[in-house]
Amino acid sequence: MSVLVLGIGNLIMTDDGIGVRVVQQLAKHYRIPEGVELLEGGTLGLNLLSDLKGVERLLVVDALETGQLPGTLQRLEGDEIPLAFETRLSPHELGLKDLLTVAAMLGDSPQEVVLWGIQPERLDLGEDLSASVAARLDDLTDRVADELRRWGLTMDFR
Repeated sequence: MSVLVLGIGNLIMTDDGIGVRVVQQLAKHYRIPEGVELLEGGTLGLNLLSDLKGVERLLVVDALETGQLPGTLQRLEGDEIPLAFETRLSPHELGLKDLLTVAAMLGDSPQEVVLWGIQPERLDLGEDLSASVAARLDDLTDRVADELRRWGLTMDFR
């Protein structure tokens, strides 16, 4: 099975960088099994199209506007994901929506797509996560690892 864990966001826009930080946490704290690729996608949008070739399962991690309290986690899958990006937090979200659409048009759509998101508190310039999002970083990382386990993958701590 080919799995891509894609962390997206901008590390210099406070909570927007959460997806990249989760991927970094996974690499630091877990043994990543064969067939799983971790990718810090940043804000690359359609430039990530070649990374989807041959991917059976895609797990995206990002800041996600849910209208809930900052730090609230949310899991979306399939057709729910493009709808989540109707309210844009940042330019890369349009890129993700476009990325998934173009991949589908080219026949490179993963069989399964899951998005784990967190409601941001701040999206201004800065390298530090807000307190409410930073407090949930480990929890979000663990939820992503649990998702990979549900897919039958072994995610052991280092």
